[in-house]
Amino acid sequence: MRRIKWEVLGDLASRVFVGALFALLSHNLLTDFIHTRRVTGLLFLVSEALVVVLTIVRRRAQIVDRSVSTFCLTAISLVGPPLVRVGGTALMPDMVTAAVSIVGVSIVIAGKATIGRSFGIAPANRGVVASGPYNFVRHPIYAGYLLTHAATLVAYPSLWNIAAMLIGDIALVLRALREERILSHDRDYQSYCGRVAWHLVPGVY
Repeated sequence: MRRIKWEVLGDLASRVFVGALFALLSHNLLTDFIHTRRVTGLLFLVSEALVVVLTIVRRRAQIVDRSVSTFCLTAISLVGPPLVRVGGTALMPDMVTAAVSIVGVSIVIAGKATIGRSFGIAPANRGVVASGPYNFVRHPIYAGYLLTHAATLVAYPSLWNIAAMLIGDIALVLRALREERILSHDRDYQSYCGRVAWHLVPGVY
């Protein structure tokens, strides 16, 4: 009973944490849009908004990796994007970075629409999804994130943003591998991996 209580409290805390991070990110990007009318930041915001929605409606996991190292990786991967500081001179026109962001956001939306309530933050088994963009890579949502993050860095270049995004995205990739480790015990997932070999980018990784 005590274990179940702590799991419920931990789940609630993670949802509050994600909501707080999104609120911080929303304030920064909306303020920037009001002053600069740059669309790239808004597209980045749309991508991150989906994290909040699906975190709230997600189903309970069958198996969850509750190790301290995985918790730290997950937290770092979530904290990176909200730490982005707006401002500075973009390296490319907003039209270019917005176009890249649209592609990234579209991949994220397609992945999240496919995975639905099986989406989660911590590495876990919430059921195997093997359709839509999951026919091409095992982690299309993360692939979309990486595209939007790259476009955001070009739109808001600074050493701080590079460090925040780089550390966060390295943690994101490691988090993806932890997810695969959890799912590797599932026979359906083993069959899926035999069909889809690439983690993030078809033909590359």
